[in-house]
Amino acid sequence: MKWRTGLSLAVLAGGIATVGYAAGIERTRWTLRRFDVPVLAPDSEPLRILHISDLHMTPGQRSKQEWVRELAALDPDLVVVTGDNLAHVEAVPAVVHALTPLLERPGAVVFGSNDYYGPLPKNPLRYFGKPQVRRFGPDLPWQDLRDVFTASGWADLTNSRATVTAGGRRLAFAGVDDPHLSQDDYDRIAGPADPAADLRIGLSHSPEPRVLDRFAEDGYDLLLCGHTHGGQLRVPGYGALVTNCGIDRPYARGLNRWSGHTWLNVSAGMGTSPYAPIRFACPPEVTLLTLIPNG
Repeated sequence: MKWRTGLSLAVLAGGIATVGYAAGIERTRWTLRRFDVPVLAPDSEPLRILHISDLHMTPGQRSKQEWVRELAALDPDLVVVTGDNLAHVEAVPAVVHALTPLLERPGAVVFGSNDYYGPLPKNPLRYFGKPQVRRFGPDLPWQDLRDVFTASGWADLTNSRATVTAGGRRLAFAGVDDPHLSQDDYDRIAGPADPAADLRIGLSHSPEPRVLDRFAEDGYDLLLCGHTHGGQLRVPGYGALVTNCGIDRPYARGLNRWSGHTWLNVSAGMGTSPYAPIRFACPPEVTLLTLIPNG
């Protein structure tokens, strides 16, 4: 019986150590991931996109704010933010402080559920069961954040299209409101992407396949999303346990082919809900995408 007791204690100690690491170390192990994406015409000069998602910012997260501010030193040609910036009713100044050095560059943005509504405590096991009736936290001041973005010249792509010039290139953008809340209205942006543009980019906070498929059918070269947190808890050698949306687990994080010529990058994001402040085998991230010729 002694060996069973010893084994039980070892398992308990391992579990405590894992939770301690996930909550105390990895959750703030800010990480820059880099990918080359072959989507430009032959002989084109590279174009660098900084993809930021799921900050889930609260006012006191100074380390996160300062790390994001330092990303301006990467000198990106374009900044794209794919939603869930806020996790507190007073977090707008913190997000603005973090992004201010990047607001001087061309940018585009869509919003997510945790821009509109504050987080609520949830049983984490609910993510493994059938979809449940959504509960919403307090309204968040997302319009104040949107006003800062648009005043800086960034394109708000909430169920809309826009043309953005970055790195000397003409980029055709389209975006939808958050599919996780069923607020997307693709019909408002439907139709072939601009064939005269140097690149066509689609944005959505949640990577729902029904939306991604329509972007691909309309000829978009690159799709940028967030929402999944990369699974937030990943098993080495297996990957994400859940995605919290309709996309399959292998697409929960990183760069993948989606359909035909279309590439998809799903950011694992920078934050977590204040009620689930852990990450394991999935550090918080921002992605630097270097677009290169496809030939």
